[in-house]
Amino acid sequence: MTLRHSGAMDYDVVVAGGGPVGLMLACELRLGGARVAVLERLTDVNPVIKGGAITLPSAEALYRRGMLPALAEAQRQAMDRFRAFMRERNGGDGGGAAGQGLGYVGHFAGIMLRADLVDRTAPGLGDAGPAAGIALVTQQEIERLLGERADELGVDVRRGVELTGFDADEEAVTVRTGHGTVRAGWLVGCDGGRSTVRKLAGFDFPGTDPEITCHQAVVEITGAEDLTVGWTATDTGVYAYGPMPGRIVTVEFDGPPADREAPITTEDLQARLRRVSGVDVTVSAVRTATRFTDHARQVTEYRKGRVLLAGDAAHVHSAFGSQGLSLGIGDAMNLGWKLAAVVGGRAPEALLDTYTSERHPVGARVVDWTRSQVAAMRPDPWSRALREIVSDLAGTVAGTTYLTAQLNSAGVRYELPGGHPLTGRSTPDLVFTGGDRLADHLHAGRALLLDLTGDPELRALAAGYADRVDTLTTGCPSHPELAAVLVRPDGFTAWAADAGARTPTAGLAEALAEWFGMPGNAVTPG
Repeated sequence: MTLRHSGAMDYDVVVAGGGPVGLMLACELRLGGARVAVLERLTDVNPVIKGGAITLPSAEALYRRGMLPALAEAQRQAMDRFRAFMRERNGGDGGGAAGQGLGYVGHFAGIMLRADLVDRTAPGLGDAGPAAGIALVTQQEIERLLGERADELGVDVRRGVELTGFDADEEAVTVRTGHGTVRAGWLVGCDGGRSTVRKLAGFDFPGTDPEITCHQAVVEITGAEDLTVGWTATDTGVYAYGPMPGRIVTVEFDGPPADREAPITTEDLQARLRRVSGVDVTVSAVRTATRFTDHARQVTEYRKGRVLLAGDAAHVHSAFGSQGLSLGIGDAMNLGWKLAAVVGGRAPEALLDTYTSERHPVGARVVDWTRSQVAAMRPDPWSRALREIVSDLAGTVAGTTYLTAQLNSAGVRYELPGGHPLTGRSTPDLVFTGGDRLADHLHAGRALLLDLTGDPELRALAAGYADRVDTLTTGCPSHPELAAVLVRPDGFTAWAADAGARTPTAGLAEALAEWFGMPGNAVTPG
């Protein structure tokens, strides 16, 4: 495959990296009208085992883009695998946990969080609609689904093409690959924790060094009858077994691996699992395996001129809690519509400054969340005492609800103008008079102004934004207190007003201008 180069722009945006984050970003950019190329060095979806579940932000984002049926089917297949594992574990008995589902919403440091202890009325946990029922979907499945969506949207995904360098100036970025060069207005690095884009662009990447070595694998194993299903802390570390046949995880506090790239052998995995679990298992074959650490770093800014970062390229941390994928998907949702608006001349370049200001605090919170889990996993007496306290808290409704909310970023609120409780938060999946839901109206990735009381003044203000903001006039029996809501393309509330407010449209004109420019085709000064 040969890439051409011309003096004109080949694309509006080049995305380096075709994993879930890069594909999600490319899809968001296409929805916004941008011409996008994704450069991915691998020729197919990476089969190496990665995350086996997603948290609520990812499920919610994909639901808002019409992908709920595909997610539900992927989860059904995953549950079939779990039931097969439990039947194998229970000697053919398909009852019990196999018939009831997992019964957990996740874990903190391997401390399982029971679903029946979660208060779903807590903010952010009970208003995501059907997306709240999606969790057990693998990262490979997400990548496959997003690859199909990218094809449908006309994204130019170029597999087997790796970025090797680039030159950026005030007007464009010229990207070099082993197949030639390509010129674009913008470059976004979604190329993982060892990001070439981040390194070549010179982003600062402060953080903490690793102290653990973790292995996750799917193996053929005998003698596993004495392994505990789920996560278990021992005197020598932490291990996990299940929820699918042969899946194991070991966590050891003996420092980082001497060679991250060294082959993972059956002998090594067997020795590590025996050492951590104390069970004399035999590993006879490895189907897939990966090695990771608790290396935790975050760039100080997500943009340098015409080069931006998203996903693991911007922040790295341990995989505990399956938050990395959701954090990256959130980056893509936040950046996609903004960069597309800038590319399309619908917004000033200054809009991109809000990408760092909104997403950096969220990333910092997740990085610290994973550090705290490592602290509660250490086998020393002080850390184990802390673990006992956290375990006690996780056995209460208040404790499990708090940990679940943090796991699912339910407390995320961007610092936006306006005092309404919804402003800056992910908008609830409102149910309208006809039975349709908010997510049904967000598939196209456009902003949405909800007129819930039939206010002609509100619609008059929105008229100048018809090319950028859809308006829906309807009732909302699920939230009768609301009069109007301005929903950004990423699903976050930019402005809201309650019924009975003295001036129901106060602040709406300012919010529209802040996020979508001036009425008509004009763009606010940068």
